Amino acid sequence: MKCLLGLILLLAPYSSDAKLFKNAYVQFELPAQWDCSLEGTEWVCSSKNKIDAKESIIILTAKEVGPQDSFQAYEAYLKTQKQLAGNNSKPVLSQIKSVKQRKINNHAWVDALHLSSEIPGYYTRYLATIKDRLAILVTLSAHQKYYTKYSNDYFKAVESLRVIATKDLLSQKALAPVKPVGESLGNQIAPPIPNDTGAMAPLPDEEPNSSDTFIIGGIFLILAVIGYMLLKRK
Repeated sequence: MKCLLGLILLLAPYSSDAKLFKNAYVQFELPAQWDCSLEGTEWVCSSKNKIDAKESIIILTAKEVGPQDSFQAYEAYLKTQKQLAGNNSKPVLSQIKSVKQRKINNHAWVDALHLSSEIPGYYTRYLATIKDRLAILVTLSAHQKYYTKYSNDYFKAVESLRVIATKDLLSQKALAPVKPVGESLGNQIAPPIPNDTGAMAPLPDEEPNSSDTFIIGGIFLILAVIGYMLLKRK
């Protein structure tokens, strides 16, 4: 009997310290102490604890697919370094840790991990996909000093990520606030660096490869919003 109870607990889809977040186009497992709110067309998820909310953030957004939205375009963009203004206006080059296409719960995604691509010293994991006429971007960011603190929660969030958008979703704008095809996904904001982050030096075995950067139209125009959201929690 004890073995059976243990097996039931092991196979339970969601633990007591997690909850299921769901909007019109995706669902995933979220830490119980986190909340998500809709800010314009972006869903912003963070801890209820004000200190933790400065260290990490999850942002979800979606738009109507345009001519520049494709898996190949997303992968190409995420294989390109970004240059940010660090402390004392010294440039900081992002570090590309990994970029690949993979399936999560039988749906294809471009999955990438960068350091200092949005704010110096923050890791950001990017998950981008397309379903029918909808492009979806999920970003999970955390300060590199505390990344291991959130790694398990982020792993559960990613592995439980499911696309639930229906084909007629775009005809129900009240239920799914998404950007139209002709608009960007976020404001082009150049936020000041939060005081407690600083410009982190590159890891010893991870030297930047190139200083070339570019921005494609479409889904990745949301990325500047991440730094702004982190700054608001200061």
